[in-house]
Amino acid sequence: MRYKKKEKSKSEDSQKAKKCESEESRETIEILRKEKDELFGQLQRVSADYANYQKRVPKQIADTIGYEKERVIKTLLPVLDNFEHALQNAHSAEDIDVLVKGIRIVYDQLLDVLKSHNVEQIEAQGEKFDPALHQAMTQRAEPDAEDNTVLEEFQKGYRLNGRVIRPSKVIVNKLEAVEPQSGQQEGESSEQTTEQCQTADERETNDQE
Repeated sequence: MRYKKKEKSKSEDSQKAKKCESEESRETIEILRKEKDELFGQLQRVSADYANYQKRVPKQIADTIGYEKERVIKTLLPVLDNFEHALQNAHSAEDIDVLVKGIRIVYDQLLDVLKSHNVEQIEAQGEKFDPALHQAMTQRAEPDAEDNTVLEEFQKGYRLNGRVIRPSKVIVNKLEAVEPQSGQQEGESSEQTTEQCQTADERETNDQE
């Protein structure tokens, strides 16, 4: 009887242990299910945010480009207005110098607008030729100027934020190296030979005397 009671007790303990393990497994499964649902929800939110980002960024870029264009155009409009006034007054201008002065004012104003947008002219006239800044259209030899310097500028070059957007088109000074002529060398050699012969004859004459 005692043996049967012991077996029954062991069986009950085993069932209780299995029941506890089953409950723990269910709890673990429930926890994992909740974590999975949370991760899946986060993934859905990230995917939705990324899809919205892909739609939003091109629009932001387009809006930024449009704003920059508008800003540049607005800064150019006063220059255009002054140029229009200069053209309107061109027919009534009595002195050509007055007209030229008006055009010069418009030109300087346009340069100021370009500077406000970090655009600057490239110095070329009289400068040393630099292939990174200048584009040589042709060459000319002027002895009064230094070799490999810019003699004349066909078209001005410009830089934007320090980067060349158009090189200056220029004429470059190229002086040919002066080489001694072969005839002069031969003449000098023959003169030296003659002097040596004359010296030798004079010595023979003195010895005979």
